[in-house]
Amino acid sequence: MTQEHIVKSFDEDLKHIETLIIEMGGFVEKHISESATALARRDTELAAFIIKGDKRIDALEAEVDQAVVRILAQRQPMAQDLRAVVVAPKIASNLERIGDYAKNIAKRTSVLAKAQPIGSSAATIKRMCVMVQDMVKDVLEAYVSRNEAMADDVRRRDEEVDQMHNTLFRELLTYMMEDPRAISPCMHLLFISKNVERMGDHTTSIAEQVHYMVSGEIFDEERPKSDTTSTTFIEPDAAE
Repeated sequence: MTQEHIVKSFDEDLKHIETLIIEMGGFVEKHISESATALARRDTELAAFIIKGDKRIDALEAEVDQAVVRILAQRQPMAQDLRAVVVAPKIASNLERIGDYAKNIAKRTSVLAKAQPIGSSAATIKRMCVMVQDMVKDVLEAYVSRNEAMADDVRRRDEEVDQMHNTLFRELLTYMMEDPRAISPCMHLLFISKNVERMGDHTTSIAEQVHYMVSGEIFDEERPKSDTTSTTFIEPDAAE
């Protein structure tokens, strides 16, 4: 076997892993969009379709893991090639978790469809999902093109998602204080908002993996984080 053939075979193996991850990303982007649409339209059939479709994302993650094991055993890559192989299962794992959060939104949609809408919460969550979907799209483009600057930009954009989550969190707490009948649907909406916020976190994790793959450097500083919901306290008279 010639060196040229070995290099070509290795490149094909790497391309196969990349193709699997891009396919995963396509499903994830679709599920983020559809979960927000199902919530806004109270579409339980679409929600059920998303839940069922999550299995394909899980299967693709398993394929990535298997492909990585094979390439490490057979090719013994070095330098940036090694980093590209090592980050692949981490990227796939983050995509799988984003898919899980989209599935969780779909599950709660079936419950919320039976309750009265709460203000403009569904529209706000839709905007959050659009932001995260764009982040996923851009970070996957950064992964394919080995674009470190684009990945770093995605990492910074997560702050916007956190801030929208903070705003919706306070809004939903106010609804619950004003009307006890709103507590159950608001709790589901709070969990959904947190799901979207976590999608953003996993997308930034992918951005950090792309940064490492390209540069060989790990971020020294903590990622920008603006989710303040864990320390938020609203006095009962704040709703008056």
